[in-house]
Amino acid sequence: MAEILISVAAKVAECLVAPIVRPLGYLFNYRSNLDKLEEQVENLGDARGRLQRDVDDANRQGDEIEPDVQRWLTRTEGIIQTARTLIEDENAANTSCFNLKLRYQRSRQAKKQSGDICKMQEENNFPRVAYRPPPQGIWSPRLRDCEAFKSRESLLIEIMEALGNDDIRMIGVWGMGGVGKTTLANQVAKKAEEDKLFEKEEELGRADRICKSLNKHKTVLVILDDIWEELSLAKIGIPYGDVHKGCKVLLSSREHAVLSREMGTQKNFHVQHLCEKEAWSLFENTAGDSVEKFELRPIALEVVKKCEGLPVAIVTIAKALKGESVAVWKNALEELKRSAPTNIRGVSKNVYSCLELSYNHLEGDEVKRLFLLCGMLGYGDISMDQLLKYGMGLDLFEHVSSLEQITNKLVTLVKILKDSSLLLDVEDGYGYEGEWPGVLFGYNDENKPVRMHDVVGDVARAIAAKDPHRFVVIKEALVLEEWQRKEEFRNCSRISLQCGDLRELPERLVCSKLEFFLLNNNDPSLRIPNTFFQVTELLKVLDLSALDLTPLPSSLGFLSNLRTLRVYGCPFQDIAVIGELKKLQVLSFERCEIERLPKEFMQLTDLRALDLWDCSHLEEIPRNVISSLSRLEHLCLAESFTKWGAEGSGSGESNNACLSELNNLSYLKTLCIEIRDPNLLSKDLVFEKLTRYVISVSSMARFVDYKRSARTLKLWRVDRHCLVDCFSKLFKTVEDLELYELEDKETKHVLYELDTDGFLQLKFLRINDWPGIQYIVDSTKGVPPHSALPILEELEIDGLENMDAVCYGPVPERSFGKLRSLAVHRCKRLKSFISLPMEQGRDGWVLRKMGSSDSTRDFSSTGSSATQELSRTDVPTPFFNEQDAFLHLEQLILKGSKMKIWQGQFSGESFCKLRLLKIRKCHDILVVIPSNVLPKLHNLEELHVSKCNSVKEVFELVDKEYQVETLP
Repeated sequence: MAEILISVAAKVAECLVAPIVRPLGYLFNYRSNLDKLEEQVENLGDARGRLQRDVDDANRQGDEIEPDVQRWLTRTEGIIQTARTLIEDENAANTSCFNLKLRYQRSRQAKKQSGDICKMQEENNFPRVAYRPPPQGIWSPRLRDCEAFKSRESLLIEIMEALGNDDIRMIGVWGMGGVGKTTLANQVAKKAEEDKLFEKEEELGRADRICKSLNKHKTVLVILDDIWEELSLAKIGIPYGDVHKGCKVLLSSREHAVLSREMGTQKNFHVQHLCEKEAWSLFENTAGDSVEKFELRPIALEVVKKCEGLPVAIVTIAKALKGESVAVWKNALEELKRSAPTNIRGVSKNVYSCLELSYNHLEGDEVKRLFLLCGMLGYGDISMDQLLKYGMGLDLFEHVSSLEQITNKLVTLVKILKDSSLLLDVEDGYGYEGEWPGVLFGYNDENKPVRMHDVVGDVARAIAAKDPHRFVVIKEALVLEEWQRKEEFRNCSRISLQCGDLRELPERLVCSKLEFFLLNNNDPSLRIPNTFFQVTELLKVLDLSALDLTPLPSSLGFLSNLRTLRVYGCPFQDIAVIGELKKLQVLSFERCEIERLPKEFMQLTDLRALDLWDCSHLEEIPRNVISSLSRLEHLCLAESFTKWGAEGSGSGESNNACLSELNNLSYLKTLCIEIRDPNLLSKDLVFEKLTRYVISVSSMARFVDYKRSARTLKLWRVDRHCLVDCFSKLFKTVEDLELYELEDKETKHVLYELDTDGFLQLKFLRINDWPGIQYIVDSTKGVPPHSALPILEELEIDGLENMDAVCYGPVPERSFGKLRSLAVHRCKRLKSFISLPMEQGRDGWVLRKMGSSDSTRDFSSTGSSATQELSRTDVPTPFFNEQDAFLHLEQLILKGSKMKIWQGQFSGESFCKLRLLKIRKCHDILVVIPSNVLPKLHNLEELHVSKCNSVKEVFELVDKEYQVETLP
């Protein structure tokens, strides 16, 4: 009963006291309520202004504003206005402290309005401000019976966004002829008109009238379709640039270079082929319901694949075959497979005419000849190495002589064809697994294979088959009777036989004008008759693959004008007859079973490139054969000959070539060799003129990635004198460097002792079992004016038992700035990545003064080295200190080392890209990832911790200074 009475009394007191306390609170907090309201109004006004600017940008780009955003802006405008009125009234009235009623009212209003503003700020958390409405009517005037394509819709949206950007005034659209550029340009015009982004001008005439008409409008879009060369906008009356800042120009062309280089477009859009689903939809809608018939559908699917997503080809062929019988469809498919476009109704006029026009507009005979050559090779990927070797043999490249100049010319011409959409990059992967990249070895854009669109290849072969070229490409095997009947063989200049089942060749190839002959066969039993080449004296390029060349046909000696001989995957016995081909410039025996090079090769004094890649049976190269090839620029013995002879081991033909013969090759620029005996190296062997090289020195066969880099050194057990004497010039250009089991104990620091420039081009560095090394970089020996290892991407150190730190002393800025992968194995003394020397002063150990902060960067505050010349002690430091900045590091591997990994507060972006962390047998680690590092690892995908006996925590989740809830 007493508890009930107390409860009732408390409730009564609450009801009586609350109405009294609340008004008193408004009076007591009068000034603070108004001050708080004024502050909140200012903050809300700033927030509204930011959102309004986003809305204005969206409006300019034609986006639709989200309804809740628009409502919020409207409501906040009213709230801000009401609050400002209250504040202005109070400031004007200066309410007396004795006017309690007015003070109470205004304080109460201020309190309420502050609450309203807080709610509005909480609501200001919109996922997006505006949205792009779906394009309406994405239809092509030429393909109006077909549905809209999603790929074109997305491209249209991107173009419209660019048009809405005030900083972009000229836009380019480029792509192959017939791919849909004009259609897309029409869609852009229609969309711009619908969205009222630009004012419309109906009447156009001469340049002066055009200019006056366009200047009347604040904003205007001018579309110029299908331009082939640089065009003066002023001459045709377009007031572009500062003359009319509201004028925007959209250009379309088949060539990227015309837009970007000659017209100076700010943003370019590539119109790609249709995907498989869109291509079939277009074909189906054009050809009609007949393609759904059971007997027609599989044929129609094959026909569509041959069109490879080219809209003009799809529509033209579909219309040509619409309503035809199954027999006509089957015949059309066979015609497509045989690349006989003139026999397919409607194809020649529509598809091939527009692509032939692209060919005719290529500037210069060189690029046209290269296009036709690609057409002959255009069934699948086209190797840049093959183009180079064929081009040299055919004298395709003008005004160049050296292999390096020819390489640069080829890369330039291929780019022209790519920009014209006549050549395409290979999308899936980089060549074939295990394929030798050839003269242009090294992973880069220059060496990636290219391909031709099937339709483009058909056009190229159709053009090449006509006079004056007379090229013949055959994919199907011929019987002897067909060889005899084919009159086209007798007058042709090039023959490409890419047949998988060719069984027999005629006794003689009767082609007196033949300059190029390619035979790609998959039947190793096929033999070339002994007299096959007797009447082909003008032959310049010969390519043979997968044949039995035992014995080699003796008629090969008749080819006195042969410049390029490429043989792939063939067994040999006696190849001495090749020594008679004295005009030979390119000789390639890739993956061939060959045991020795004959001494007759000494007569090939005009040879520029000798490629013996993967000739694993090659064991004998007679002495002086290599040195006789005085014009040689490219020599490849990768995965091939390794039995180099020793100097002064006697004379005679039985002795193998010596390394010193390379010194006689004054033109040599490209070299791939493997040396199994490091003792064969001498100080007289200097590789100073090489621009591309892969040199491996090892007592056993080791894996070499020839696609990784065009400048690679892999050196095992090479003494210090040979390192300096033989390779010092190459250290200045090397990209991939591996140093293994070097017994040199004099060299303490890799940088500056081996290359004083600081390995400016090095990307990959691996050092194993080099006991003398203390540091990779020791800047106390003299800091260069530039960065050390500025583009190094991968660093691996293993078994460096005396290494104290990766770097000693402060290093220049941007050093290690590109490092993506760091691996440390079995470096037991290694404590820190970078350490600074210390000297003893009056107050104990202090940092040595190391130059200005403008030129150097202190990665860590202290360091240690027990073997430095100066007197100092070991000061334990973590591997990474708070001043270390590794912005690009993606992989970190630590094995068999005693160190603490992290310490201190790291900069905002340090380690933010780390994806892989592996730690094994590191026994001084208590916490793998401390709480201050954990939030930075938001890209971490893999974490491996094993056999680390001292580890107490993997993730430190509690810290006074950092609040960490979960792993990002």
